[in-house]
Amino acid sequence: MSPRPTVAGLDPARIETVRAREAARFTAARPRTQAALQAGAAPWLNGVPMHWMRDWPSPFPLVVAEAKGARLTDIDGHVLDDFCLGDTGSMFGHAPPAVARAIRAQAGRGLTYMLPSEAALKAGALMTERFGPFLWQVTLSATDANRHALRIARAITGRRRVLVFNGCYHGTLEDTMVELSNGRTVPRQGLVGQGFDLTEGAVCVEFNDLDAVEAALAQGDVAAILTEPVMTNSCMVLPEPGFLEGLRALADRHGALLIIDETHTQSSGLGGYTRVHGLKPDLFVIGKCVAGGMPTALWGMTEAVAARFRAYDAARAPGHSGMGTTLAGNPMQFACLAATLEEVATEAAFARMDAGAQRLVDGLSRAIAAAGLPWHAIRVGARVEFICAPGPLRNGTEAAEAHHPVVESVVHLGLLNRGCLIAPFHNMMLVSPVTTRRQIDRLVAAFTDIVTDLKDDSRA
Repeated sequence: MSPRPTVAGLDPARIETVRAREAARFTAARPRTQAALQAGAAPWLNGVPMHWMRDWPSPFPLVVAEAKGARLTDIDGHVLDDFCLGDTGSMFGHAPPAVARAIRAQAGRGLTYMLPSEAALKAGALMTERFGPFLWQVTLSATDANRHALRIARAITGRRRVLVFNGCYHGTLEDTMVELSNGRTVPRQGLVGQGFDLTEGAVCVEFNDLDAVEAALAQGDVAAILTEPVMTNSCMVLPEPGFLEGLRALADRHGALLIIDETHTQSSGLGGYTRVHGLKPDLFVIGKCVAGGMPTALWGMTEAVAARFRAYDAARAPGHSGMGTTLAGNPMQFACLAATLEEVATEAAFARMDAGAQRLVDGLSRAIAAAGLPWHAIRVGARVEFICAPGPLRNGTEAAEAHHPVVESVVHLGLLNRGCLIAPFHNMMLVSPVTTRRQIDRLVAAFTDIVTDLKDDSRA
């Protein structure tokens, strides 16, 4: 008799049994949430103000009453240990007191006026001190920061294409919405309303494959390599030894620029993965939590890149640069940015985050081993994932194959019913400076309970 088929080492029938039970449990516990959604969802497309709010594994989304520190409370009164933290936007905890004070103070001085403030000047010095000697510009999102950095690279190199990695994520930047299919760069599946051929401006190769990078750069039309130092918006993929240094060398050899996007990997420590590991990008992008949750992102360039851009800028025809938005650079951003860099995202905070994340990954690993599942847990700094496949993973193709949405959604929902919220995307968990050991241990216990339940069909 052939063995019964499994999904990520689990019986599909058992997965469905647990899913149905957990969905019923969630629904029964949230009558106020259901009533509020029925009363107020109609004006919103598909019932939510932003479509990502439908990506949670629960039968319907939570409606939040408040979030403080590393806890979130829904309108039914359930207090959840929050390890999602706004999918990195609140990585340092919800409403850090220093940021809340900065918001209150700035609110009385004006919200936007398209001119620098004293906080802006202070924030620039703090950014350089923290992340390195870059010349900075600010915008509202990491998507825009990546877009502007890539425009600079194209301008000064005179080249059109960007090299990205299969499975990458750089926000909703159209230029990077490509993937590999049978060894060819193609537009990603599922794009809405795409109006032009993305492959004309991008080439895609696998992460950790320097030979493929060199082959693409040898064509002579690549303006920049755009990469995260760790792939994070797929199942997490770490760089192999020498890979990131190899990118630097290959970019120099072939006249391309290297853009490092640290929007997620600033969890690595003070100054992000770039500072912790001594990387040397030409352009550097940071966003999400850098201003404590206030929508803010920055992109910086080295003095050498800035000199090339100044020469280009002086020679170009007058007219709109195609860069910038009216509300970018508002004084509220800078008040929050300065407060976060100076008082919140400190060396001591990162040390607490790092220790907590190690405690979490160790606990998850023990639970996986005890359940006998072919999974693994992994982290980069304060960012932790469990992956429903053996590891480590090497590239985007392996990451896609390791993704098991049905299994993952049941685990997420089971954790939620046990008082723990994790990100709806790719099993990501963040440990903030205010996350306690007790919260970490509760998450490990909840994870242990749900994976044991999925594994053991003798449980009711």
